[in-house]
Amino acid sequence: MDDNIYIEDFSNRLVHLRQQKNVSARDMSLSLGQGHSFIHSIESGNNFPTMLNFFYMCEFLEIAPKDFFDYGKLNSARMATMIEQLERLSDEQFDSIASVIEHMNA
Repeated sequence: MDDNIYIEDFSNRLVHLRQQKNVSARDMSLSLGQGHSFIHSIESGNNFPTMLNFFYMCEFLEIAPKDFFDYGKLNSARMATMIEQLERLSDEQFDSIASVIEHMNA
């Protein structure tokens, strides 16, 4: 298979996750301790991160590395936050939320 497809998928996913976090490519680059065009060069397909930089990118995006490639979880950071909040609910509160979700998905 053509490697360009993988690079394009990776780049598109990075753009999506970065925009979801509402941060510019420049700001993300600088936050990672890189040059101002680091993320842009990856998103444009001109560069590819090392494994270490990939882990730093995931940490910045607040996602697990496996979630970076889980395209079905477009809101994985938001989902993780919601799960943390759900875990703090009482049984009664949790049942109420579960009922609302069931009705919304019916």
